[in-house]
Amino acid sequence: MTHAPILAPSLLAGDHAHLASTAAIVEQMGLSWLHVDIMDGHFVPNLTFGPETVAALRRHGSKLFFDTHLMLSEPQRYIDAFARAGSDQISIHIEPAYDHGAALARIRALGSKAGLVLNPDTPASAVEPFLGQVDLVLVMTVQPGFGGQPFRTDMLAKLTQLSNWRRERDLSFRLEVDGGIDLTNAPLCRAAGADTFVAGTSFFKADDKPAFATAFAGL
Repeated sequence: MTHAPILAPSLLAGDHAHLASTAAIVEQMGLSWLHVDIMDGHFVPNLTFGPETVAALRRHGSKLFFDTHLMLSEPQRYIDAFARAGSDQISIHIEPAYDHGAALARIRALGSKAGLVLNPDTPASAVEPFLGQVDLVLVMTVQPGFGGQPFRTDMLAKLTQLSNWRRERDLSFRLEVDGGIDLTNAPLCRAAGADTFVAGTSFFKADDKPAFATAFAGL
């Protein structure tokens, strides 16, 4: 199944002193998704936001689709809190040891869409058993934890494999990429099957954000 491209600017790359304004910039441009990176300082070497950040953005009136990415050692413990806070989609990593199937089922039971995430060194086969249970698969194209890293071109083969499985099995999950995504490598990701693009540094530092967004819409 082929989806229309979606650009999901990353809150992490915005102004942390004015998060509501950052979300408003995205919304005022007519974009629909905001990517929210949640890091625990353990699974990845950085700390970011918590459920209250998501809830506060909702209280400030944001109608964006909150694409929430849990980079946590025990993501299953925080699913309820992020769903209650207003996360429209909650994506969890395959790498930690927990009941992935039960966690995905819980996300959906709470009314959110469910996603699975693979780090760069994790093979596509790790998520293959769960492809029928997810709304999205996120392929990290850098090692998660910090923004501004260069895109890893060796992840294109992983995207192609996941895209092939999606087509062969007549599945409808979105295929997302996150990490160093810009106007140079996004077309390569699109050709490999990606349809959802997380852009942090490249979006917020773009001199012409409307033109940047239009370019992604045309992928």
